Amino acid sequence: MAATNTALDAGALAQLFTEARTHNGWLDRQVPDDTLRRVYELAKMAPTAANTQPVRLVFVRSREAKERLKPLLAAGNVDKTMQAPVTVIVAHDTAFHEQMPKLFPARDMKGHFAGLPPEAREYSAVQSGTLQAAYVILAARALGLDCGPMGGFDKAKTDEAFLQGTGWKSDLLINLGYGDPAKLFPRNPRLAFEDACRLD
Repeated sequence: MAATNTALDAGALAQLFTEARTHNGWLDRQVPDDTLRRVYELAKMAPTAANTQPVRLVFVRSREAKERLKPLLAAGNVDKTMQAPVTVIVAHDTAFHEQMPKLFPARDMKGHFAGLPPEAREYSAVQSGTLQAAYVILAARALGLDCGPMGGFDKAKTDEAFLQGTGWKSDLLINLGYGDPAKLFPRNPRLAFEDACRLD
């Protein structure tokens, strides 16, 4: 039986959007592996093009793995990333179409994507993978975690250090944990509806 959607209450909207912040400092509190699994289990349910689900996640949480990541980070991202309990390497799978018989059994979507020019297939993977990165942030926030997404890192060296032999390519990083509110910067402005939207 289909559920009837209702608007979330103000507390849920605050946790997901209006009061949620990009964190740069972290409390000394670990994130259980089970919580990371739950983040993925929620995020995977959101839509992607033809249910391709090309996102691949590497949860970097051990000290040894963090040390491998450290020299690949832009200078301004080092301290907050080393302090964060978990850093997620968000990647896309260049061979995502191999999973299509499982993900879209109704028709031959594997053949469809395999027949595309490589650059078109890559575009689709990046597009849907980026959508899924946003779902990861929302899922993490829904489970009580704070997030710090960022793009300042060496993608090629990250792929070599963490993704070699997988066919996965990194797109962005997301620090996860329990943010330290004392280390938040003032919130920057957002565009008004009239500046960013049209009603045609």
